[in-house]
Amino acid sequence: MEVTNQPEKWNEPTGNIPVFKMDPIIVLLLSFVTCGLYLIYWNIKVSEVINAVSGREVISTPVAVFSGCCMPVNIYFYYIMGKEGLPNVYKKTGELDKDQSNLLILLGLFFPFAAAMIVQGDINRLY
Repeated sequence: MEVTNQPEKWNEPTGNIPVFKMDPIIVLLLSFVTCGLYLIYWNIKVSEVINAVSGREVISTPVAVFSGCCMPVNIYFYYIMGKEGLPNVYKKTGELDKDQSNLLILLGLFFPFAAAMIVQGDINRLY
């Protein structure tokens, strides 16, 4: 009788999704302490995750960089995130599909730190 070893698959990654899991409170604190400069880095990392989950480029890197610096691009970033990015995350995690673009636009306009916390909380459900 011949015994073959089956490769274990429990510790393999579920895909090519980059890992960017962070506590939303840390996102708030780092954004506040760095006067918003952390949001530029955060936007880049989140756009990489959203693009990997979607399987296409939903948010380009230049848009992610400029959204940390310029208010109209910031609103566009959160609109695309709520309209096209997060629904793909919800499909991947098996949650109900919801459109959060209006909430993220309003929070991105007045409180971008809070909008980042909401998006980070939804992305954390992937891991």
